[in-house]
Amino acid sequence: MATDATAGLPCELTLDIPFPDARLASVALNAIRVDKELSLLVKRDLSVIPADGSSDQSVLRVEYKAATNRMLRVAVNSFLDSLALVLEVMEELDVDVVEARQKENSG
Repeated sequence: MATDATAGLPCELTLDIPFPDARLASVALNAIRVDKELSLLVKRDLSVIPADGSSDQSVLRVEYKAATNRMLRVAVNSFLDSLALVLEVMEELDVDVVEARQKENSG
């Protein structure tokens, strides 16, 4: 059943973005959640959830509801741009990510 906040928002999309560990998923959540949706006709909920078969909350879940498909597309494109920036910063500055990548490349 739709709540008052999401009534009239028929277009929905859920994205699950896996991270190597819960800490990085939490960092991404906290970095992205400060940017609120600009339109009242788009609602976004962010959370971290466990990966399948794990208790480690390493998946960033993003749930969108919007009034139109176009508004949903614009909001998701903007989110993906923000996520790309967060991932780029993690890759450049987070020591754990750099070390994990070096291990992958050497193995």
